[in-house]
Amino acid sequence: MNHLNLKKLWALFGVLLLTAPAAWAQENASPPPDSGDTAWMLTSVVLVLFMTLPGLAVFYGGLVRSKNLLSVLMHCFAIACLASILWVAGLYTLAFSEGGKLLGNTAHLFLKGITTSDIRVDTTMPETVFIMFQMTFAIITPGLIVGAVVERIKFGAVLLFSALWLLTVYVPVAHWVWGGGWMADGTLFGNGTLDLAGGIVVHTTAGVSALVLAKMLGPRSGFPKSLHVPHSPGMVMIGASMLWVGWFGFNAGSQFAAGGSAGMTMLVTHIAAATASLTWMVVEWLKTGKPGLVGIVTGMVAGLATITPASGNVGPMGAICLGLLAGVVCYFCCSLVKEKFHIDDTLDVFAVHGIGGMMGSILVAVFGIPLFGGFGVENIGSQLMTQVAAVGATAVWSAVGTAVIVLVVKALVGLRVDSDDEETGLDQAEHGEAAYNLD
Repeated sequence: MNHLNLKKLWALFGVLLLTAPAAWAQENASPPPDSGDTAWMLTSVVLVLFMTLPGLAVFYGGLVRSKNLLSVLMHCFAIACLASILWVAGLYTLAFSEGGKLLGNTAHLFLKGITTSDIRVDTTMPETVFIMFQMTFAIITPGLIVGAVVERIKFGAVLLFSALWLLTVYVPVAHWVWGGGWMADGTLFGNGTLDLAGGIVVHTTAGVSALVLAKMLGPRSGFPKSLHVPHSPGMVMIGASMLWVGWFGFNAGSQFAAGGSAGMTMLVTHIAAATASLTWMVVEWLKTGKPGLVGIVTGMVAGLATITPASGNVGPMGAICLGLLAGVVCYFCCSLVKEKFHIDDTLDVFAVHGIGGMMGSILVAVFGIPLFGGFGVENIGSQLMTQVAAVGATAVWSAVGTAVIVLVVKALVGLRVDSDDEETGLDQAEHGEAAYNLD
């Protein structure tokens, strides 16, 4: 080999030494986020936050008496702020970081170690977007509970209860189902629990907790003899419509990608809501002689709560079946809770969200089979046992956890306003403001 060829060989060797580490790093680096999926998830974050602010706030606000409107709006807004800070401080890492079967670890307290270049595992979006998306779920869930105890609960109690409830009830269940915990890993009858967007994590926890909280707080003055009608059915309809629109981000966004699965989820979500709305309207029409606006929009919410856990596994036929069941079952559960059990669940959180969410979580094992146009369910028997066990365990955990939290809150700040403040209305008594100044 002559001197010239030797120099070329050494030069090539030097280039390889310089470029190999960079090439190796590029080959082993995380792939960049998918711009389409990320854009859809950013949109979904906005849609789900829109469900609480202003959707749920306006929906609940129209259902109460005018003297309590601002208090409901205040509850929803303050919970949104509180849950956001707590989520960043530690709730996210406990729910979604790697850990044991019961809870995640504390590696990402205050989101330590998470950068803009991190991609959420098993997705194509930045982890920061995933954090925001899951934060909006943590915001709306305690917000739902408020509907069971409006017009008589202290504002300070709402804040303390919500903080403790997120930590001790919501976060563990979110980890069990979505964070790799014992409900997701096949512990239950060899199957992972099916819950695309929160029939168990959101609606079962909130519904059961709302029932327990309402029972322990006690009914409004005059219940059940005095009928407190919604002060603004028009406001109820507007808020419910916001919920319907936002729910597409709630369910279709939970597919974590802008593809065919998200499209089907969006489709069945809409069909179930429409079916449940008309079903509720017809049942009410037959029972009372008049189809009501508040009734038809409440049926819509029941349909959305019922389809939520199943929306990743059912087709249009299954969505119609679930919508029909939601419109009938949830309607009669409203009167059952108040008239039979004498529990003043003021805005029917348990009957609509709890019953709907549990029903959809269990029946996904039935309507998720190919016979009904579904997919993802191979064995009805074992999957049904898995779903029932998951719903049952979550209901028990929520009930016990809520009861303990209520006792703690009662001891620390008290739960209920006094009778004079209840008569005056919480807007003036708790916040010193009025929703309508007509002077």
